[in-house]
Amino acid sequence: MNISSNFDSGKIQVLDASDPQNIQLSIPKDTHSEHFQWFHFRVMGAQNQSLAMRITNANQASYPEGYKNYQTLASYDRKNWFRVPSNYDGKELHITHCPEYNSVYYAYFAPYTYQQHLDLVHQAQLSPQCKLQSIGKTIESRNIDMLVIGETDENKKSIWIIARQHPGESMSEWFMQGVIGRLLNPNDAISKALLSKAVFYLVPNMNIDGSIAGNLRVNTKGFNYNREWAEPSKENSPEVFHVRNLMDEYGCDLNLDIHGDETLPYNFISGIEGIPSFNETLKKLTENFIQSWIATCPDFQDTYGYPKNEAGKGNLAICSKHIGERFKCLSLTIEMPFKDNNDLPDPDFGWSPERSILLGESVLQPIYQVVNHLR
Repeated sequence: MNISSNFDSGKIQVLDASDPQNIQLSIPKDTHSEHFQWFHFRVMGAQNQSLAMRITNANQASYPEGYKNYQTLASYDRKNWFRVPSNYDGKELHITHCPEYNSVYYAYFAPYTYQQHLDLVHQAQLSPQCKLQSIGKTIESRNIDMLVIGETDENKKSIWIIARQHPGESMSEWFMQGVIGRLLNPNDAISKALLSKAVFYLVPNMNIDGSIAGNLRVNTKGFNYNREWAEPSKENSPEVFHVRNLMDEYGCDLNLDIHGDETLPYNFISGIEGIPSFNETLKKLTENFIQSWIATCPDFQDTYGYPKNEAGKGNLAICSKHIGERFKCLSLTIEMPFKDNNDLPDPDFGWSPERSILLGESVLQPIYQVVNHLR
């Protein structure tokens, strides 16, 4: 039996794998950062063996409560991911599983690899409604991919949806797959109506380098992109730098920033109540967006979420708050769970890539509800 993580988004350190019933593992820190939580590794040669794995430093992770009531993802084909028994004892995360095949992958959430990302954006560009652009280079000189969907027109709204500022939140790129797929469906009435009113600027992965490195929170220079929006730089946060500049050029009437939350087992929105420009108009837009989504998608709710910022106390280095203030527009952070949606639990799969895709498709309904009232 051997354990490896030398692949796209792989992350684990093997401390002792001599006994299948006492495999000791540790999660390395993000690149140039104290953050860690994401893991992704492969076990070979353990078919029909009962495995007991211990992640020994789970209580030192960035969000140790994220392992409470959490079940690890596993896959034999890297396409279909299912949950396996896991238990957090306050110190270690214990994972037990008896693989049915000789090779099995385990991960904190179903990965969305760079190859999948490239497939996503290149398949999208085949639609006559879509243009794929490289808007700059990452720290490691990879292309920053942006999809422009819809015919540009000065009378149309500019809608931005970005994802995966935090690279370990891979559910956010699955969400983007759903958004893109539905927008490009020529038979979808909501999509057709939206594209007659708006142009969509989509960045499916804002942190490709960090994603490939298996980081949870930062890029490969150790920068947390969702704290870089006030003063982004080409040197340290080029994705934020280029996207914000393009927002200035094209305008922004609605911004959605897609994330995953380690602790809360729900889908929810974090709003911009704390920005200086928050007013009755933005309040009504936020309420209409949320209520429309609740009415049309049972996987979304607003009972559980983050506390709302007090007036004037919002952190303007955070994407949704900075963009809301910069453009005086509706700007929201969308959060999905790493665990499950406790409102509609699924013991076999938990919150999954498939449900993330469907949630991405469903977000077009609340966008349609508010598009005529933006700005």
